[in-house]
Amino acid sequence: MGVGLAYGFLPRLALAQRRTGGKTMYDKIWEEHEVAYLGGITSILHVDRLMIADGGPSTVHDLVASGRTIRNPQLVWTVEDHSVSTSPDRYTNRSLNLGNSWRGYVEHADEMKKLGVQSFGMDDPHQGIQHVVGPETGLTQPGMLMVAGDSHTCTHGAMGCVSWGGESAQNVLITGTVLRERALNMRVNMTGTLGPWVRAKDTILHTIGTLGADSGNRCAVEYAGPVVRGFSVEERMSICNLAIEMAAATGMVAPDDTTFQYMATREFRPRAEYWDRALAYWRTVPSEADAVFDRDETIDMSGLEPQVTWGVSPEHVIAVSGRVPDPANAPAAKREAWRAALEYTKLKPGDPIVGTPIDEAFIGSCSESRIGDLRLVAQVVKGRRVAPNVIAWVVPGSKPVKRQAEAEGLDRIFKEAGFDWREPGCSKCYGSNGDLVAKGKRSASNSNRNYIGRQGVDAITHLMSAPMVAAAAITGRIVDIRRFMAGEQV
Repeated sequence: MGVGLAYGFLPRLALAQRRTGGKTMYDKIWEEHEVAYLGGITSILHVDRLMIADGGPSTVHDLVASGRTIRNPQLVWTVEDHSVSTSPDRYTNRSLNLGNSWRGYVEHADEMKKLGVQSFGMDDPHQGIQHVVGPETGLTQPGMLMVAGDSHTCTHGAMGCVSWGGESAQNVLITGTVLRERALNMRVNMTGTLGPWVRAKDTILHTIGTLGADSGNRCAVEYAGPVVRGFSVEERMSICNLAIEMAAATGMVAPDDTTFQYMATREFRPRAEYWDRALAYWRTVPSEADAVFDRDETIDMSGLEPQVTWGVSPEHVIAVSGRVPDPANAPAAKREAWRAALEYTKLKPGDPIVGTPIDEAFIGSCSESRIGDLRLVAQVVKGRRVAPNVIAWVVPGSKPVKRQAEAEGLDRIFKEAGFDWREPGCSKCYGSNGDLVAKGKRSASNSNRNYIGRQGVDAITHLMSAPMVAAAAITGRIVDIRRFMAGEQV
């Protein structure tokens, strides 16, 4: 019986029997936060951090105004990211912001401060995409249980915590808890050595392509192995960001010295008098050496090439040197989906993906919009120009990222190359703020989803790493970043 089929009928005793031996990180954090066991695989869990996007202050205000009490306001933070405009004119022209969510950050600022809610509106120096802001401020910490409404909350698991989206903010605000079914444990070990210009984004796209977009169904996925250990915290965020794209309940990386060094510089880190206690706890969080996983996969990343999606799912991915697959060669259950995907993307089986022309290039999103990502993009575009027919944007993940990039002169490199240098927000990854790929146009994007209509009506999205998008913007077509940076004809 498969994991997914068996899971729904797995009582707690059977679950415990399957997990003899050491504990996984997920199980440790789950048990640390269990308020009440309700039977089967369901428990009530204490929430350490609730994130609310966009209308957060208004949601909190309305509950308080209705006579409800916010259970743990000091554990709540809200940030404006999905609906906020990324136009440089957004501060002088408020009509650029769709809806009125920005007003709540202004009108309820004093109330949020009095309650103790961290509230980062458009005018706040911390504002940005919630999955960038949380880790960079230190609001995200190892060992936490974090929840939010947004599906890419799994990004925070890179800090060594358990995090997921899809939760009701009102319920958590009132009770301080969530009702949740316990997931199975899955581990993905990434081994081997990565070559030049192969990014964390490539490893997770390859993982999804290899295992399938449903491979993490009802599992808490821990990414491990020497490749992951060698990643920076920012790179770990990129792989955890796409855990939801393999249908996982959450994605995680065990905290280590890399995590602790990162945490030590964060604004909202534990205060000095609590630091040693926090660090001692964080060191207990990783899975034990003899921990039992319900599914354990090892993928050798040696020889991995930069990845590019050809279809309408992150699992529709091939190496940059590859050719568009033929639906006739697909597994029987996926042939029709492959055929429909190619009909939508207007690609032909057997054609090389290299050389596919693009109309737009988007660099941003909670997948890869941090300072390390932008530094690599600057290396690619410095001294070059965006192709005449291409619209190219760089959208930093937060105001701190934007300030750092400008301090290093990266913004000048982008502008001189012909990129639009925007304000922080979700932007063309999701488009709810009006930032969209033009109808029917083809986009190279370093975001996380290439679903039909994700970036705009009839828009075609090719997912790839940020440096790959930058090279595509310069050449006007999909190219191999390795050959491009080596000065070869592409």
